[in-house]
Amino acid sequence: MSEKHNFQRVRWHSRRGMLELDLALVPFADKHFQALPEADQDAYVKLLEAEDQDLLAWRLGHSAPENPDLVRILQIIKNSQ
Repeated sequence: MSEKHNFQRVRWHSRRGMLELDLALVPFADKHFQALPEADQDAYVKLLEAEDQDLLAWRLGHSAPENPDLVRILQIIKNSQ
């Protein structure tokens, strides 16, 4: 496991205040974040920097991020549920 990212900070930032996002991101962080390869951890942290409206649109499949790393981590999140 990489020590690059502080898990508690990542978990806190996974809480978005939108139920649809919270139900996907918080359990993912709790169950999977620490086991991800460092590159995927980096992508998840980058994903958390996005605006909630963008995250929700990506999550619902209404649009997709331009960054392929974010597309990949969104797919990992989707597959983990």
